[in-house]
Amino acid sequence: MTGKTRKKESIYCIGETLLDIIFRDGQVIASKPGGAMLNTAVSLGLSGLPVELLTDFGQDAVGDLISQFLHDSGVSTTYSSRYRDGKTALALAMLDEQQNASYSFYKDFPSERLNIPFPELRKEDLLIFGSFYALTSGIRDKLKSFILSARQQGTMILYDPNFRTPHLGELPALKPLILENIAMADLIRGSDEDFQNIFGSNNGKEAYMQVKKAGCECMIYTRATSVEIFYPGNHMVSRNEVIQPVSTIGAGDAFNAGLLFYLFTKKISKSKLSLMDKPQWKSMTEMGISFAKDVCLSYDNYISKAFIEKLST
Repeated sequence: MTGKTRKKESIYCIGETLLDIIFRDGQVIASKPGGAMLNTAVSLGLSGLPVELLTDFGQDAVGDLISQFLHDSGVSTTYSSRYRDGKTALALAMLDEQQNASYSFYKDFPSERLNIPFPELRKEDLLIFGSFYALTSGIRDKLKSFILSARQQGTMILYDPNFRTPHLGELPALKPLILENIAMADLIRGSDEDFQNIFGSNNGKEAYMQVKKAGCECMIYTRATSVEIFYPGNHMVSRNEVIQPVSTIGAGDAFNAGLLFYLFTKKISKSKLSLMDKPQWKSMTEMGISFAKDVCLSYDNYISKAFIEKLST
């Protein structure tokens, strides 16, 4: 790994970059730079926090659009790369009546991926990874090496499996990798759908038993109506406000951004996570809920200007 000297702590997001093209009733209604970790990074950058996106995407017109968007959003791409042999991925997102999306992906990747200068993280930094990207052949070995290096340095690591139904047929081959990812992380944030797909779990307690068995003792379980928090010896529930969403794309990614926003601004490092009390866990979860709610109220995959203004007051 190639390290670079840094003076201040940062938040690092490693994952896929693509362009979401959003459809409703057969018509294109929006196009937005996307990818789970990109969405999280953009919400953090817009909120004014130092954030690095570790990713790769094409040297094409779509890639140029995304590169400018990241710059304008305050997201650093120091540790990203743009490939010539291939094109930036596209995702067609079809919204249903509940404003949930089903996806079709169009990808033309080079034979070698993630050729980036990996940074050397420190205990003051935060790192998030996840989604199918963290299981992908050709990326997996590099990503795992980076995560393990960060873990060795004492960096707090958040993992979001974001494992969706279209990949269920691949679960027998992928589940060992998911379990490895859980074991490398300090905090797991996943949806009821994720844990149902991975473990066949029907509730948060069943999911937590599996996550704890895999090696992580802190988990946040999200569903449309509530959020459950699990950490050693404790279980808490927060209720979600019922809203009429415009789009749920990026809601989970925004929730993750809210968690990271709280951890970073409160200077809660890995060593302090286990010392958090119930009010702190509740406040962190409520921050995640507020980020996610805001994203659901527009076609953007990231928090709004109005929400950012509230954060700064």
